[in-house]
Amino acid sequence: MKIVNYIQESYSELAHKVSWPSRQELSNSAVVVLIASVIIALIVWVIDMGFENLMSTIYSLIR
Repeated sequence: MKIVNYIQESYSELAHKVSWPSRQELSNSAVVVLIASVIIALIVWVIDMGFENLMSTIYSLIR
């Protein structure tokens, strides 16, 4: 009975107590996440290219 009670309470909470975002709010949030992801990916790419150039320079000096 504990499992059934848990499922009933979970459904009741999701159906009546949770504040679901509107379609517009969800779309705006998705756009923000997409833009943030692209910016972070570009930052990581720039850092990666910098390290690659640094390591190439160090290796060429060692030889």
